[in-house]
Amino acid sequence: MKTNRFITFLVVLGAVSSCKQETYQKQVELPMKKKAVVYQVFTRLFGNTNTTNKPWGTIEENGVGKFADFDDKALKEIKDLGVTHIWYTGVPHHALINDYAAFGISNDDPDVVKGRAGSPYAVKDYYNVNPDLAIDPAKRLEEFKELVDRTHKTGMKVIIDIVPNHVARNYEGKTNPEGVKDFGATDDTSKEYDVNNNFYYIPGQAFKVPEWKEGYLPLGGDKNALADSKFEENPAKWTGNGSRLAQPDFYDWYETVKINYGVKPDGAKDFVELPDDFGGKDYQAHFDFWKDKTLPDSWHKFKDIVLYWLDFGVDGFRFDMAEMVPVEFWSYLNSNIKMKNPDAFLLAEVYNPSLYRDYIFKGKMDYLYDKVELYDSIKHIMKGYGWTDHIPVVQKGMADIEHHMLHFLENHDEQRIASTEFVGKAEIAKPAMVVSATISTSPTMVYFGQEVGEPGAEDAGFGKPSRTSIFDYIGVPHHQRWMNNKKFDGGQLSDKEKDLRDFYKRLLNFTIQSDALMGEYQEIHFYNKEHTENYDHRVLSYVRWSENEKLIIVTNFDSEKNYAFNLKIPRDVVDKWQLKDGNYVLHEALYGIVNAELKVEKGIGNVSVQMEPLQSYIFGLKQ
Repeated sequence: MKTNRFITFLVVLGAVSSCKQETYQKQVELPMKKKAVVYQVFTRLFGNTNTTNKPWGTIEENGVGKFADFDDKALKEIKDLGVTHIWYTGVPHHALINDYAAFGISNDDPDVVKGRAGSPYAVKDYYNVNPDLAIDPAKRLEEFKELVDRTHKTGMKVIIDIVPNHVARNYEGKTNPEGVKDFGATDDTSKEYDVNNNFYYIPGQAFKVPEWKEGYLPLGGDKNALADSKFEENPAKWTGNGSRLAQPDFYDWYETVKINYGVKPDGAKDFVELPDDFGGKDYQAHFDFWKDKTLPDSWHKFKDIVLYWLDFGVDGFRFDMAEMVPVEFWSYLNSNIKMKNPDAFLLAEVYNPSLYRDYIFKGKMDYLYDKVELYDSIKHIMKGYGWTDHIPVVQKGMADIEHHMLHFLENHDEQRIASTEFVGKAEIAKPAMVVSATISTSPTMVYFGQEVGEPGAEDAGFGKPSRTSIFDYIGVPHHQRWMNNKKFDGGQLSDKEKDLRDFYKRLLNFTIQSDALMGEYQEIHFYNKEHTENYDHRVLSYVRWSENEKLIIVTNFDSEKNYAFNLKIPRDVVDKWQLKDGNYVLHEALYGIVNAELKVEKGIGNVSVQMEPLQSYIFGLKQ
């Protein structure tokens, strides 16, 4: 629902890189609403109750989840966890090894498919959905529409993937709307590049399958008529990661081909660039800017795709590898999206910090992954060799864009926290999760299974342990114990797993209800390092506040050490909170501890804190 109430901040937005320094000045409007929580779920894995987990197992051997598995009970439990948006990963129809010829779908070649279930980022048909996910593949779109409607009825929004940088090597739009032509259908394949070609070509050379390395064989060596180290593509196309070789390397994204957005092979742009001051303009101005421009064909194709899904009922998109696509295209695409649905949730994968501000302000992205800054810093602390001192530094550097930097500790690309390759124990993430969820106004993301300590230990085939496979048919054991044969009640969880999920539920629900977490932030960590005995770099503290709510947050990242100290609230915070000398009751928001007290004397606050290993407090001030 749209809101007409806004808080307006005047900020100067600076972006510094080794090659340029650019400054934006604009009005940033944040709706007066609570934080968002995104639950990323790998759709084909969620409802799978099969526990066989044979490496390279077929869909018959290892099973697969369906859209229908997200029934009213499952969705209610997800919402009650404290979730506002579900990102259904792997919905668009992508290349996979299964026979759906009876439904008019061509078989995919194992030589250009990673795994047996296929990568969700090798999309084969943007106007349909993965047939594996439907009870009746002939009605797969109807079944997904029913899921979208159930999700909305439960009170959550729906996000799906869009992958503008590349498509499957064997893209084949079987269900295009009337008038929509396939990618590459009108390309001049005699040219390496043409502004209206959808792909880049290598004229005179046919595609060759990569040389397999490290003992790899498609399908693990199982026989398949199409697994013959051949794939017909002449002329060869550039590969999704930009390789210009007719025979890409094994480590290239060989299952995909790169989309041409009007960027010439030498990097020159065949389209109008945005004026320097356009980062400060709203989506209406961006939409108007592009209305009379002649644009490459690929721009129009992806605009039509996203508008199709908005009409379908989808509420937002997660854009894969957005930084590999020109920022001008994002200005065009996202302004078209916002003109249709101003509340659409737009999340992008960008890993180069020097590009963050361009993609947020010029590209009109709502949110970017905060991986390289916050996630990487917290990961080092969790592993024992990072210091909490770095987190306030990260937040200071992100102060102008903090709302736009989505926080997470797990997603499908990252190691599971409980994996032996990360920290081997899910409880170690508790303080990190408190910080990730409460330090800024940005959304928080949780990956399914994270809340019950899923370690991602299976040897799935193409996907290897530490990350739950996105390429294979596989079961997810800890998640399956919570699913409890589709009762979705946690009936098979251990007490430790139940306690962990309870922690996530308490924390996430607090974040989506708190006014202060959409308000002001100030670190008090360095003040306490200087002035507080027994306080050190394994502890972190900061304050958050709004007109109606004041929070003191303190966390212990150490998995073995107890802490006891008098946490100090600096004079400037006491002044901002307009506190007089005296005693104030603090209510602990996570577990309801009410015996804490803030003592203000001579303008300085003190809170007596005793912390067990991995413990966190969110103290709320009652006035």
